[in-house]
Parts: sequence; structure tokens; C-alpha cells
Amino acid sequence: MNTIEIENLSRYFGPLPALEEIYLVVKKGEFLTIFGPNGAGKTTLIRILATILRPSEGKIKINGLDLLENSEQLRYQIGVISHTTFLYDNLTARENLSFYGKMYNISNLNLRIDELVTQLGLKNRQDDLVRTFSRGMQQRLSIARALIHNPEILLFDEPYTGLDGYAAKILENLLTQLHTRERTIILTTHNLEQGLKSCQRVAVLVKGKIAYEEEAERIKPEEFEKKYFEIIEKSNNL
Repeated sequence: MNTIEIENLSRYFGPLPALEEIYLVVKKGEFLTIFGPNGAGKTTLIRILATILRPSEGKIKINGLDLLENSEQLRYQIGVISHTTFLYDNLTARENLSFYGKMYNISNLNLRIDELVTQLGLKNRQDDLVRTFSRGMQQRLSIARALIHNPEILLFDEPYTGLDGYAAKILENLLTQLHTRERTIILTTHNLEQGLKSCQRVAVLVKGKIAYEEEAERIKPEEFEKKYFEIIEKSNNL
């Protein structure tokens, strides 16, 4: 069963294309990493899938539902994590999670918050203001925010941005825990080493177009690195 089906997707900002004729299928429970340099269109793609941005052309179906016609319903099935945390600095961690939980009408909200702060190692800091958190702690809280409604689709847009080695390792472990047969994950990154660690399939997005797709188990990291930079160089010479 396919969770996400993208057909002929394009997005323009004025005359400039950010995405051009994207065709992509993501199966239920699959972990897909989309690699690409800055400006490749990765964030635009994630924002469209998250129903934040409308496509200029094309069709997207999520769990069989048309994205444009069912955006409000689909938001309950999607969680988004990016380098922007969408947290309120002057609220505590618990107050942030309570705010988002009420938006999704979560039953037993206090219990759900207890579960998440424990899972993400934030229990001892749950009553502290977010502005006192390190970048890594804010990112963990951002993941808790995205998980509050237990979505079956998680979209990670450059989640490693600004993280030190320790925080990046925590995030890597969390990605492994979060990926199940029932949960589909799409992660975008330009970091080849981190992006390859947990995924099942890779794609390369360059200048708004999918230039490469492959199953992760068929890729050797050193060969993929060479292939990736060949794709980038070729696109720059066009």
C-alpha cells in the first residue's frame, strides 16, 4: 500500500521553478531520505506535503486522499519537524505540548505529555522555559510536538541543522525508534552520512527535480557519495 503518491508536481515562485515535474511514491511504513544541496527544493517539497504550501501543478494523494481537497483532515495524520522548531520560547516545554495537544483535541493529554517528555529525555526540564533549552533539547521538544497526536507520517526537514555531535546521535537513535511498519518517514538532508543511517530508500533532488532513486540496501556509502557529487556536478554544468 502506498502512503504518498506524487504525480507531476511543480511549484513556482513567480517565474522561477522550485520543483519541476516530481513523480514520487512512498510506501506505507517506508523510511525515505531525500538528499540534495541547499536550494534543491527539499523544504518546498516538505512544506507542500505538510499542507503548508500549495503546489502550482500536479497531484498528491496521502492515504488515498487528495491533498488539496482534504488538507484539514490530513493534518491529523502528519507530523512535521524542521530546523524551525515552531515552539514558543516564553512557554515551558509542558505548556508548549499542552498548546499543540489541545489543537488536536488529544484525549488524556496530560498522560500523553508525560509519555513524550519521558521518551525524549525531557522530564526533568518539562517545567522550564523553552528559551533556556539548548538547540538539541529544543529539537527533541520539537519532535515531541510533532508526535503529540501520534501521526502515521513524519516529515523531517533538515533536522540535523545546528545540532552538535551528541544531539545528532540522540536524534539518530530517535529516528530508529520512531520508524515502524505503521509509521512512514520522509527525511531531507544534505548530510550523506547521517541521512543514510536509518533509511530504506534514497532519492536525490537537484534543482527541483528527482535525479536519482535507489534502495538503501543496494548502496555502499562510499559509492553513493561519489554518485551524489557526480549528480550535483552534472546539474551545475547544465
